[in-house]
Amino acid sequence: MESTDKLTIRVNLESEVPIYVQVKNQIRYLIDRGKLPSGMQLPTVRDMALQLGINANTVSRIYSDLEREGYLSRKRGVGTFAVDPNEGSADNGLDELPGIAQLRETVRQLRSLGYSARQIQELTGEVLGREA
Repeated sequence: MESTDKLTIRVNLESEVPIYVQVKNQIRYLIDRGKLPSGMQLPTVRDMALQLGINANTVSRIYSDLEREGYLSRKRGVGTFAVDPNEGSADNGLDELPGIAQLRETVRQLRSLGYSARQIQELTGEVLGREA
């Protein structure tokens, strides 16, 4: 498993975007773009907090949220690893349906903007309700 010693995450203390959102979106973006490949180990909560100069509780919350969203896998005593939430999706036949590639890209874009899977589902339901 590769290490993320060269992982580049930047925090802009002058930004109006909360640090939590900045870091979470950058990790999500790196995974979506393949720059943080599935199986790559992330720094420990403590190490990431030290590297970024932020509170360890913030990093812990980010890791927990990204795990819940399917971007990270945490193994007690082993570490935290990147997971591509779209990996393995070709086995279910979805990729053969027209428009799926565009839908996946739209979801990736919404996630990079900070939307959770639940928020995307709710927004999709609202849009579909208006189209009916």
